[in-house]
Amino acid sequence: MIKISKKAADQILASAKEGGMDGMSLRLAVKKDGNNAFEYGMGFDETTDDDVQVQENGVTIIFSPSILDLLKDMTIDYVEVEENKPQFIFMNPNDPNYIAPEK
Repeated sequence: MIKISKKAADQILASAKEGGMDGMSLRLAVKKDGNNAFEYGMGFDETTDDDVQVQENGVTIIFSPSILDLLKDMTIDYVEVEENKPQFIFMNPNDPNYIAPEK
């Protein structure tokens, strides 16, 4: 299913607390752009009866069942891509532009 690194979970929980959204779920969205690459969105939201729910590192992730296949086996991490500019990254083997890290 979906994984969230500890560092990403800590940042998500801190953001929820800072924004007064403690206890809310993190909604994920994904769509394909014109080049078939995936574009992601996320934000805090209320859960609906139709949502798929996943618990990971203290974070409840929700998303539409229609995108389950696009998110399967994805990992969300929070890393410093550029110096002093940490950001969320989506490592998704379903994305045609995904390059698996070397082991």
